[in-house]
Amino acid sequence: MKIEDFDFDLPEELIAQTPLEDRTSSRLLVLNRNTNEVEHKHFKDMKQYLNKGDCLVLNDTRVLPARLYGVKEDTGAKVEVLLLHQQEKDEWEVLAKPAKKVKVGTTLSFGDGKLRATCTDSLDHGGRIFKFIYDGIFYEVLDELGEMPLPPYIKEQLSEKDRYQTVFAREEGSAAAPTAGLHFTNELLDEIKAMGVTIAFITLHVGLGTFRPVSVDNVDEHEMHAEFYHMSKETAETLTRVKSENGRIISVGTTSTRTLETIARDNGGVFTESSGWTDIFIYPPYTFQAIDGLITNFHLPKSTLIMLVSALVDRDSILNAYNEAVEKRYRFFSFGDAMLII
Repeated sequence: MKIEDFDFDLPEELIAQTPLEDRTSSRLLVLNRNTNEVEHKHFKDMKQYLNKGDCLVLNDTRVLPARLYGVKEDTGAKVEVLLLHQQEKDEWEVLAKPAKKVKVGTTLSFGDGKLRATCTDSLDHGGRIFKFIYDGIFYEVLDELGEMPLPPYIKEQLSEKDRYQTVFAREEGSAAAPTAGLHFTNELLDEIKAMGVTIAFITLHVGLGTFRPVSVDNVDEHEMHAEFYHMSKETAETLTRVKSENGRIISVGTTSTRTLETIARDNGGVFTESSGWTDIFIYPPYTFQAIDGLITNFHLPKSTLIMLVSALVDRDSILNAYNEAVEKRYRFFSFGDAMLII
């Protein structure tokens, strides 16, 4: 398939720049996988489509305030740093800008010396390895000095950091939020549980590669970035039970989907406690082994994410639904409205 097969016209003014005050008040486009029927609801209405015995799977990753602004200790030159992956306890792979100012041995200072970092290695792709020096707990220092690494299509600053976190975020490590989960409140989750629907958690730390555009014409030639995932024994047992009792597994977000499908693929369709790195690329045609439904936001044209949702239904139905969403002025991307495919 060609990348152009997943293109659609999106007016720039439909890209949501700020989150809604009430997380659950976004709109919800419901797409029936069997009939291709489209309904227009609000997110709170998603309860109407859940049954007792179903299971919602949420990604509990927590976004790091991973963007830091510092200065070179020797010259005072300004440098922006973005944390990517933790290597050892205090060593991180980072992107530095401008990278040419940061050579091995360079030391940066952040927050008047509250946090310092020395470059210990330069990587082939332009990244750097930094060893951080600080007093206290690293994540507390980072929370004080760092900014949320919002996607490049969001131009406005957040007034509250927590609005780019899900209410159930707990596992530190993401460079971006699992945005389908942003629509939930603790109250809504309690209401869903009271219906007899199970809530289960997995972890996938979202990397910056999620924003990287597909640069090849032929979809088959695209290489996905790898991201770390973990499924606990408790979640594996829960999902196994739900399947055995003919309940549906409804994934919240493409990150949860990629994790569930990776584990099912690697274990013959069985859920088991596991951790690792996944570079699974889901696009049509694809046979899903793990999920029965999906809650997701609206994705960029020609992105790997719109390819994934197209694999769950079919490309024409997804593009028709997207065009209808554009027509009805839905809000798109991270802070935008949601879609339920069931």
